[in-house]
This record gives sequence, structure tokens and C-alpha cells, in this order.
Amino acid sequence: MGILSQISIIHLLWAAIVFCQYADYDFEDEYDEEPDHQPPYYFNTNTQAYVPRFPFPIECARECFCPPAFPLSMYCDHRKLKTIPNIPTHVQQLYLQNNDIEAVPATPFTNVTFLREINLSHNKIKFHMVVHGVFAKLSNLVQLHLQHNELEEFPFPLPSSLERLLLGFNKISQLSGNALEGLPNITMLDLCNNFLDDSVLKGKPFSKMKNLMQLNLCNNKLQTMPPDLPSSLMYLSLENNSISYIPENYFNRLPKIIALRMSHNNLQNIPCNTFNLPNLLELNLGHNKLKQVFYIPRSLQHLHIEDNDIEIINVTLMCPSIDPMNINQLTYIRVDQNKLANPISTYAFFCFPHIQTIYYGEQNGNVNKSTQLRIPVFRRFLTPEEYDEVEDDHETHYHETEDDHEAENNYFHPYFQ
Repeated sequence: MGILSQISIIHLLWAAIVFCQYADYDFEDEYDEEPDHQPPYYFNTNTQAYVPRFPFPIECARECFCPPAFPLSMYCDHRKLKTIPNIPTHVQQLYLQNNDIEAVPATPFTNVTFLREINLSHNKIKFHMVVHGVFAKLSNLVQLHLQHNELEEFPFPLPSSLERLLLGFNKISQLSGNALEGLPNITMLDLCNNFLDDSVLKGKPFSKMKNLMQLNLCNNKLQTMPPDLPSSLMYLSLENNSISYIPENYFNRLPKIIALRMSHNNLQNIPCNTFNLPNLLELNLGHNKLKQVFYIPRSLQHLHIEDNDIEIINVTLMCPSIDPMNINQLTYIRVDQNKLANPISTYAFFCFPHIQTIYYGEQNGNVNKSTQLRIPVFRRFLTPEEYDEVEDDHETHYHETEDDHEAENNYFHPYFQ
């Protein structure tokens, strides 16, 4: 009995140790980490983001704020900073927008390994004050915001990992021959509101950007369409330039285009089949000098041709044939500030059975006078009572302002973001 008692005691002690280990084990450790098959946090799936282990409290520059809830981010925005503070090694998102920073030296980025996003927008940075290669060393960087600065040239070299580059509202007038080389992962490039002209694009700087999906060149000095754009392009913004024509077959190599914005240019004549694109959803050609319409692809949903010189909407040009098996998807047309004397022919509703709204607004008269059609806004699928109301008092029930239609114009964000 003595030996059995000793064995029982040993067994109980062993069971107690095992139970204590079980009780102390934190099962959440196994589930806090994402499974291996999931991509890293919302960015480039080809660049594996490593989340470093670091002690608490988290290291943070004294000029900035590092919230415990977002341990990989450092917020230094809106603090009247004139220089970039030293960046802790673990930071992945760095926010320095809306300061008075004039230069980008190498020192603050010396030990940074994991940085994936930098926002330096709304500062005073000049091209010659950016240390050569300071960004190129950041091998995990995928998003760089430099809009609203004073850059005169494209900041290069840049890391090959980069996916989104925003350079709008600068003074960029030059793109050196190799500025855009070595950027195979760029999907979005914003160069709106700069000083780019046709001579800058003669070298076909975008032709090798095989993954580029969005290109913003609005508010520059272009007089011709940018040459040799990559076939991957889906969103193209060319508003507020001085482009006067679109070469025939220009879009043949851009079959993936979803949204095209060319308002506020000098377009006069467009070859009928220019926009025969299978995926086009939004087309904005407002504020040009067009005299007639053109072929409308079956995929198109929103068409803006306001403020042109169109006197008659020729539906046959827009829709040369009707295919019951492949119905046109057009739902909205804006045609105000043209020279229309009559509404669009009712034949349009056979070609475009999904039309819901036609905004006629005011039309331009012959002697700088505006005229108004009987129904400034046509809305389809009204009840008889609603139709009578429109007939009796369209001003009261369906008066729409320019601001209302600017909102319609933002079917996609101005920068397609």
C-alpha cells in the first residue's frame, strides 16, 4: 500500500503540472496572426509585409503621434513641421501632410525597412531638395503622396515596389528619359495640375508601364493625345488641356478603358467610331466645340456632352443598329448649353431602352442668348400624374442647378480614387 500511495501522489503531481500548463496557455496567440494564405494588409500581394515585434510603449518621434490601436502608423500631419523627424524602424505608414517641410534628406530614413506608405502632400518640397535615391532605398514602399508641393521635375529614382504615385498640383514640366523606368508595379499615376506639354511626352514615357490602370493628366498644357499608352489602362483623365483632335483608331490599343474624361478641351470633330470600346461606362466630352454626336458603345452608361455647339442629336449616328440580344446600357445624357431647338427624337428610346434622365437645361441661342426647351429635364418612367406636373410647372418640380450636375459628373471621383 505504501508503494501504491507514493505512485498515486506522483501521478497527481504530474497531472497538476499538466493542468497548470494548460490553464496558462494563451490560445489567442495562435489566432492573432492571419493565416499564411491571406495577403498582407491591403497592398501589393507580391511584397510580403513583415510585422516586427517591438516593446511597449511603442517608439515614436516626439513631434508625432503613434496611436496604440495602430502601432505601425506614425501621424505627424498638421503640426507646422519644417523638417522630417527620425522614423522608428517598425513604422509602415508615415503621415507628414500639411506641414512646412521643404526638403527630404536621407537621415530620417536611415534605418527604415518596413515603410509602405508616405504622405508628404501639402508641403513646400522642391525637386533639388530631395536627396537623390532617398525613396529608391525603401524596398517595401507601395504608396507615395507628393501632391501640392513645389516639385519642378519628376522625383526619381523610385523603388520598383511602388504601386500608387500622386504628384498632382506641382510645377513639373520635365520627365527625364529614364524617370519612369524600373516601375513595373505602378497601377495609378496622378500628374494633374502640372506644366506638362506635348514635348515632354514625345519620348513615350508611359509605354512600358504594363500594369498602369489609371493615368491622370488633367490641367496640363497638352495639345495632342498622349502617345503609346499601355493596353492595361482603365481610367484616363485629360480634362482642362488644349487637345483639338483624337487620332483615328487611337483607342484600338486601349480596350479596357472604363472611364474617359476629356471635358474643357478644344475638340471639334470626332471620327464616328472613335469610342467603339467594349467596357466604356463613363464618357465626358463636355465644354468642347463639338458640332455633332458619334457612335455610342453598348456598354456606356453616362454621357456628358454639355456646352458644345451641337444643333441636332442624330440618334442614327449614336445607334446605327438595334440588337435585342445586346441592348445599349445608356441611362443618363447631359446636353445642356448646346444649340438644340428640339428634344431628342423618341427613336432614341428604342436604341437606348435604359435611359432614365436627359438633362436639357438651357440651350445657347444665336445671339448670346439662352433658350429653354419645354422640358429642361426629361425623366423616364413617370406616372401620368407626375408627367402632368412636369408639363404644368417644370420650373417648380424639376429645376436643377449646375451644381446638381457637377455632382452627377462625379460619377467617378475626379481623380478616380
